[in-house]
Amino acid sequence: MSAPLLRVTGLRKEFGSRRILDIPEIKLEAGKAYVLTGDNGSGKTTLLRILAGLESAKIETYEFEDRALPLASLRDWIRYQVIYVEQHPYLFNTTIAHNIEYGLKVRRIAKPIRDTLVSEALDWAGVNHVSNVAPRHLSGGEKQRVALARTKILNPKLVLLDEPTANLDQAARAQTIALIQKMCQENNCVLIACHDHDIIRLPNMNILTLADGTLQTPSSSGVKLAVIS
Repeated sequence: MSAPLLRVTGLRKEFGSRRILDIPEIKLEAGKAYVLTGDNGSGKTTLLRILAGLESAKIETYEFEDRALPLASLRDWIRYQVIYVEQHPYLFNTTIAHNIEYGLKVRRIAKPIRDTLVSEALDWAGVNHVSNVAPRHLSGGEKQRVALARTKILNPKLVLLDEPTANLDQAARAQTIALIQKMCQENNCVLIACHDHDIIRLPNMNILTLADGTLQTPSSSGVKLAVIS
């Protein structure tokens, strides 16, 4: 049996005297899609940010592709493999095409290759019509699709999405969910924190539930469960 893409043990997070998370183990398999559910304030966003190396926590081991990574410099080790997309994605005050291209420039990808990849990402996300528009003129759904395109273009092994359909109208939700489904089908490991039943019911979705600071199996029947320890 192959090793999981990500395995974290002994994860604990406290704010003052309050323990927010106490998770003995979480494992995510390569190419699989997961939904992280739980009440508001249960720690879903905090957990995603910890897994992305953006927020500190007490962790015994953080293993990526069966390799134990140094916790002191975790973000430096996983920044090309793990991408976290916030509920309200931050976009630079430039064109949408430049926003999508940004990560490729940081990685010093040659301009002709960047141009091709950006064009493909714009098509994939259905945002060609706003490629030369400033972010302030976009709707919430368009911003979310741009953020997904900017993520896809970098081809991370693990994508962490935080409430990607929150506060979107029905049409924008449907467009965003369609992109998430494509991403799940394209061999990325995707972990989505949300309450959206349309995402939860996507085919082959594995369910993780946060309650009382730890991961629990859901009681609902007919849902494929993730491996939870």
